[in-house]
Amino acid sequence: MPIGVFDSGVGGLTVLREMRRQLPGESTIYLGDEARMPYGPRPADEIVAFTREALGWFSARDCKLIVLACNTATSVALDVVRDESRVPIIGVVRPGAAAAISASARRSIGVLATTATVRSGAYARALRDLDPLADVIQQACPALVPLVESGKADSAEAEAAVRGYVQPLLTEGGVVQPVVDTLLLGCTHYPLLRGVIERVAGPGVRVVDSAATTALAVREVLLSHRLVRTTGAPGHRVFATGPTDRFRGVARAIFGEDLPAVEQASLG
Repeated sequence: MPIGVFDSGVGGLTVLREMRRQLPGESTIYLGDEARMPYGPRPADEIVAFTREALGWFSARDCKLIVLACNTATSVALDVVRDESRVPIIGVVRPGAAAAISASARRSIGVLATTATVRSGAYARALRDLDPLADVIQQACPALVPLVESGKADSAEAEAAVRGYVQPLLTEGGVVQPVVDTLLLGCTHYPLLRGVIERVAGPGVRVVDSAATTALAVREVLLSHRLVRTTGAPGHRVFATGPTDRFRGVARAIFGEDLPAVEQASLG
């Protein structure tokens, strides 16, 4: 039985890549809902409905565990759909928050995320659950997902957008001085912009994401539920609801030539 991995587009492949590194014996099915991305600007009820559709799609393919490798879906829908599922569901917010708390020396954390994730307050709650003294600043970054999905992660346009979002976290009282010591990439698309984010943030700010800690959380759930794959060679499939050629082109920036063939899927 495979593990299902869901995102609104290609961003969740950053989580899938780490899962395949940490869990090489597991089979996976990835679904990117490119036809309806970005999720960030959408109302909460629509995000919940889309997430339910994805869970039904994975259930039809007999997945033993599902990862919401989408911060927006995790933030808005996870608490709603978790009790409706017959298999364990793991989100990326709690693992991402844990990574940020471990990285921050001054308990001063900036969260870069979609509008819906920021509006939900999920990261602020998760961070303060782990450390009540954490100082959390959230920054919505609505332009970043479309830039990544259109293959412009390395463009001057992307750098300008990142600078506009990150700069307020680096200035206090008109002086360029990091207000935060850690930036948490609160969207699985944003690791594809890590280079430019690190360049803009400077050497005094650590940049972390949820991929490694999410893969670790998956491992722990597999062990606790006795779901670890023990026989047979693993298989991997990738599906997209939008144009597969465009998806494949952007996805190769993450997986290189190791990306499986991209198959067409439909939701709704």
